[in-house]
Amino acid sequence: MSGILIAGTTSDAGKSVLTAGVCRWLHRRGVRVAPFKAQNMSNNSAVVVDARGRGGEIGRAHALQAVASGQEPQVRFNPVLLKPGSDHTSQVVLLGQAVDTIDAANFRQLKPAMSGAAFAAYDELLAEYDVVVCEGAGSPAEINLRDHDYVNMGLARHGRMPTIVVGDIDRGGVFAAMFGTVALLDAEDQALVAGFVVNKFRGSRELLQPGVDMIEAATGRTVYGVLPFDVDLWLDAEDALAYGRVLGRPGPARGQEWLRVAVVRLPHISNATDAEALACEPGVSVRLTVEPGEIADADLVVLPGTKATVDDLRWLRDTGLDRAVLAHARAGRPLLGICGGFQMLSEQIADEVESRRGDVAGLGLLPVRIVFAPDKTLARPAGQALGAPVRGYEIHHGRVAYRDPALAPLITLPGGETEGAAAGHVFGTHWHGAFESDEFRRRFLTLAAGLAGRRGFEVAPDTGFAAMREATVDRLGDLVEEHLDTEALWRLIEKGPPVGLPFLPPGAPVLG
Repeated sequence: MSGILIAGTTSDAGKSVLTAGVCRWLHRRGVRVAPFKAQNMSNNSAVVVDARGRGGEIGRAHALQAVASGQEPQVRFNPVLLKPGSDHTSQVVLLGQAVDTIDAANFRQLKPAMSGAAFAAYDELLAEYDVVVCEGAGSPAEINLRDHDYVNMGLARHGRMPTIVVGDIDRGGVFAAMFGTVALLDAEDQALVAGFVVNKFRGSRELLQPGVDMIEAATGRTVYGVLPFDVDLWLDAEDALAYGRVLGRPGPARGQEWLRVAVVRLPHISNATDAEALACEPGVSVRLTVEPGEIADADLVVLPGTKATVDDLRWLRDTGLDRAVLAHARAGRPLLGICGGFQMLSEQIADEVESRRGDVAGLGLLPVRIVFAPDKTLARPAGQALGAPVRGYEIHHGRVAYRDPALAPLITLPGGETEGAAAGHVFGTHWHGAFESDEFRRRFLTLAAGLAGRRGFEVAPDTGFAAMREATVDRLGDLVEEHLDTEALWRLIEKGPPVGLPFLPPGAPVLG
């Protein structure tokens, strides 16, 4: 039974993808492996359902890591999830359930419960699996947060885990970042940092090798490998900040025309991964945008999920993007709202839970009224939409309190209940992940293209989203096997941190 920690020089250095790649490599070796991240801060989450049918949330990256590990996702893989609702507050999701809101005032008060749950979850997983591959958060050298840390070196100390620090060379300064990360840790933490991985390298390895040799000499630690930049690794990005403006790499159009999709990049965008399934389709160009002109040029506009529906609706109005969205709808072109985006399309929102702003006028494009409830809906439902089977997951406080009886639903559930709305060219649903259902996605895109006048657009009959996700984690496993010293990694997992690693001054700063 053993664990290993993948830490990073920065956020978005590649911790999530390297963790997934190591999990897939170990799974291929026949190792019973589990992913783990003690605490994540992200609005991109997935719903998992336990044996009792109870829904819970984890970071979406850890659901992908579970796929890479050959495991069903579970809340213990990410026991603490912080979902930012503003620049100063985050919702605390503890073992899958929203329990509180954290800010600077109560941070220290809530931390013991969070760290206790995280350590307990790690210990349980370690007792059940051969290897637990842990992902750190941010950087272990965030010296202002080292006290009571339980996700980086605090976790490594708890499990006496060897730690690898991954650095993104595409940002520049990777060797300085690696050296500085170790040199800002105290002696006990440094003794657990076994070495490094360089991520997102482009160019000739021969030109990089002198730097690799020098950082090994300067730190007394091994560089376990250099991962190349791979433009195909974009599915299930950990954070919306990881996205560029153009999403994915769609193949050539099957018909005579492309379908242009504009996804409004809301300030508190959540589960932007919903648009990834659209971007997988040949001939579908998907852009994340805050530009009114790109909304005006789009065939299909998507208002995605958000952790702060009312605040982001106000932002939409303050920036004038609401006028671009309304003009698009008035022109009869298709408009889709998902979760918080669906709520924005309503006539009225009553929110005493998230924003606590009470009654707020929606965009008025769907005759529904939304009321926010204290309890969060967490479910993995299935139904029929546009004559095709569809599955999704729900994560929301907002409930449909009123809908015009004449309004057609978008989705019908097996028991006859309905979900979402379809009013001509305006569509809304609370379901995330619905477009991962291949036949429903094809029928919706065909409908949207017709409404947009793109008669020359044709969907591909053979795009399989689940297969593309599986190919992604296989590619991650390939990269680990091809570019890292996997035998050295295996020795590290078996034997723990190397003995006699040198101390790099100055070590952790001491105040006063």
